Order: sequence, then C-alpha cells, then structure tokens
Amino acid sequence: MDKISFSIFEHIMSQNITRYNSCIESEFCIDNSTIYQNSCLGKMTNRTTKQVVFWYGLTPDGSQAHDFDSFEEFANAKVFWGNKSLKEVWSSVSFLSLLHFSGNGRASDLIHD
Repeated sequence: MDKISFSIFEHIMSQNITRYNSCIESEFCIDNSTIYQNSCLGKMTNRTTKQVVFWYGLTPDGSQAHDFDSFEEFANAKVFWGNKSLKEVWSSVSFLSLLHFSGNGRASDLIHD
C-alpha cells in the first residue's frame, strides 16, 4: 500500500480526462478502519451529460456511493463515517492502486510509473 501527498493527488485528479476520453480509478483503504478497507474513488466523464464526475464507492455493497461535480466538493464532502471528508482523513489513506485508463483501455499506474 502506498501513500502520496494530497497535493500530488490533487494534481493527478486535475488531469484533463475529457480530451482523451479517459478516466482515473483508485482502490484505497483507510488505515485501521473496518468499514473502508476496499474503497474506490475516481474521475470520469458522464456518458449522457459529458460532464466530469468525481466519485466514491466506499463500500463493496454500493450503499456508500457518491458523485460530485467538482474536486472541491469531492475532497470536502463529509462521506467518511458521516462526518469526515477526504481531506480530514488523508493521513490515513493508503492506495492499493491509482490508475489512469486511456480511451483505448490501456491502464497506467500513477503511483509506480
């Protein structure tokens, strides 16, 4: 599992995904949490509206799925335990993967490449 600074994460999430019809997806966990051990987050283009969506899939059963229109909303939303934002729990975030998928389906590892 890997940790990165929030500023690097913010830079990764600022990539222009619409230009190349790509997306960013990550699997992560919150250290020492039994709830957030197989969580996902990402950035994609909504196929219908063509708008960028920042999203969370925090639990495998889909009960904690959230979509946001901006990175600011995404990073500051109180989605963890109902009262903590990603910024507030960042020091406990460990990445299992952080991938950029290009329009042709090729994946690039954004942590190890």
